[in-house]
Amino acid sequence: MPTTAGLETELSTAEALELSLVVPIFNEEESVGPLIERIIEAMASYPSSWELILVDDGSTDATVADAKSYLCRSGLDLKIVALQRNFGQTAAMQAGIDTAQGRLIATLDGDLQNDPKDIPMLVSELERRELDLLVGWRKNRQDGLFLRKIPSWIANRLIGKITGVRLHDYGCSLKIYRSSIIKQVKLMGEMHRFIPAWVAGVVPSTRIGEMPVTHHARQYGASKYGISRTFRVILDLLSVMFFMRYKARPGHFFGSLGLGLGGLAGVILTYLFIDKFIFGNDIGTRPMLMVGVVLLLSSVQLITTGILAEMIARLYYRDDLTPNYIIGKVYQTET
Repeated sequence: MPTTAGLETELSTAEALELSLVVPIFNEEESVGPLIERIIEAMASYPSSWELILVDDGSTDATVADAKSYLCRSGLDLKIVALQRNFGQTAAMQAGIDTAQGRLIATLDGDLQNDPKDIPMLVSELERRELDLLVGWRKNRQDGLFLRKIPSWIANRLIGKITGVRLHDYGCSLKIYRSSIIKQVKLMGEMHRFIPAWVAGVVPSTRIGEMPVTHHARQYGASKYGISRTFRVILDLLSVMFFMRYKARPGHFFGSLGLGLGGLAGVILTYLFIDKFIFGNDIGTRPMLMVGVVLLLSSVQLITTGILAEMIARLYYRDDLTPNYIIGKVYQTET
């Protein structure tokens, strides 16, 4: 058990650290060296303390070996969090956020498309506007029109419409967060592109802003974290909508559907009852009878599912503290 003095030292160190830079990387052996160099150059004039956290998402090339060569670099506070296998960009980002000790956290891609020189400017803007999240906007995006820009434009419009958080560029990884806010959000699945929507569940959307940033064409290799475009985005968006509106009350979602179907079944069966017992017509072979019975059974099933969902959700969110990644090793600069 740590001593009181040890805890005070740890808290003092955490409070003194102003900014943590979190970069998920996966098979970026050509980019990781230039990336670190650009970050060092960009942060040279930054007036406060900062750390760099590289999260290797199960790379199978020389990415980690190349990054480890910078551990002895003078003046660089570097941590390399190596996950045991490839868990995906969202899990890698979560691992970096959990490791970060800075008052502010910046995230960016490891493929050199985000420019680290924008980070000090973003930090200043976040503080000036008193925001909790500042999102980069790749206004002059250096990507293909049909395969990247148009699907991204459609996705951004859909996300803004459904979540109510109006941004031009949800997919930009270059973001600045207040650590106390983003650490309240648990990233799951492949939901990294919806981080502003998740943050909007913790703070008012007025505390979320955006700012144009520089975007470079990819210099090495191909994208490792493509969004597999439209269909996956739509499915993820439906999940986001459900969690934002019904996370704490899934019974309302299933119950509303169940009551709607039950009401329709009641109308149909009441009509058939009157037709049978008042007017004396035969209803045994009528398709409407089958439709009414199926709707009634579906209604009961949905309402029951809602009750079970309420029970499971409350147990899960109360007891589940398991992270969605496994760290293999952590390398950091010796102090």
